[in-house]
Amino acid sequence: MKLKFSPADSKTRCSWCLGFAEYVTYHDTEWGVAVYDDRIHFEFLVLESAQAGLSWSTILKKREGYKNAFADFDYQVVAEFPDSYVEVLLEDKGIIRNKLKIQGAITNARRFMEVQKEFGSFSSYIWSFVGNKPIQNSLKPLDKAPVTTAESDALAKDMKKRGFKFLGSTTLYAHMQATGLVNDHHTDCFRHAELL
Repeated sequence: MKLKFSPADSKTRCSWCLGFAEYVTYHDTEWGVAVYDDRIHFEFLVLESAQAGLSWSTILKKREGYKNAFADFDYQVVAEFPDSYVEVLLEDKGIIRNKLKIQGAITNARRFMEVQKEFGSFSSYIWSFVGNKPIQNSLKPLDKAPVTTAESDALAKDMKKRGFKFLGSTTLYAHMQATGLVNDHHTDCFRHAELL
């Protein structure tokens, strides 16, 4: 039986984050914090679209590789990546080497800027799907968070219509959790109350 990572402090945390130290740090400092910065939204869209079919821990361990490969998540630079750069990225062991996901990230950078042009910022666009304030869930310790909601369904439908790739309702609900559009920390987790 594999033992879960145990932080040195005595704080109660969501059980999913206890696999390794970086996971705990991510949980304690980022997951569920409201994001209004477009660059950070783009970073999570790149990472979450890469996650499709994989674990978040796999992607989290490759986060630095993605940062290097995708120009520090500068969507304006990524949008200009030439087709030839896709072949370079397919050789990069620091990321998931899936051609469709790499091409999708480049496409998404272009669509991302179209949304910015229409709404003033991507942040304004995405927050409108939750009425511009975080959804506060009250998950008990043994409750499982939903994998999709009406809000993530609506967001996925709209983004698909706009030409985004690898961003279905499940992936976008994960994005909503990560960027604080929804608070899915368990009620006994110390972060739940901090993010109310």
